[in-house]
Amino acid sequence: MTHVSRAAVRPIRADEWPQVKALRLLALQDPAAPIAFLETYEKAAAEPDSFWQDRAEGAADGTRVRQFVAEDRDGSWSGTVTVLIEEAGDGDVFGGAIDRRQAHVVGVFVRPEHRGNGVIDALFETAVEWAWSVPDVARARLYVHEDNARAERFYRRFGFVRSGQTVPMKDDPSKLEREMVLERP
Repeated sequence: MTHVSRAAVRPIRADEWPQVKALRLLALQDPAAPIAFLETYEKAAAEPDSFWQDRAEGAADGTRVRQFVAEDRDGSWSGTVTVLIEEAGDGDVFGGAIDRRQAHVVGVFVRPEHRGNGVIDALFETAVEWAWSVPDVARARLYVHEDNARAERFYRRFGFVRSGQTVPMKDDPSKLEREMVLERP
């Protein structure tokens, strides 16, 4: 396994939309995808290239969205994370109201062969560091499915704690997404 150093994590570039698409489609085929992502492989695979181009352009050098990748020595991508800046008064992806300017961490994925070797740590260090660089952002949040214990263990180890807020899953209201938060030091 390859250890990814902090220097190997970087924002995507707009012209890398084919790689963004390929990594997202791979993530959506992961066995954990149904509890890790709000999107299906079928829906994402059906999107036209213009969708992926716009997505990459917005996440490459945006001030409200930034996608980071862990890049191996050979140029392949071993993982990704995206940070959305949410504004007070806006609605969130679950239909709730946002009460403060904050970062929302989404789209977390590490290729199976790179799990357990520091990729996720490097991605989160870079993502949270970028979030803290955005004016007036003092909190980062994410949601984790109640059955995604592996992800929740990492988030806790990184410093996120449950806020107490939960959201029922749209397709199965008996299952919950738990909000976890990290306050700026």
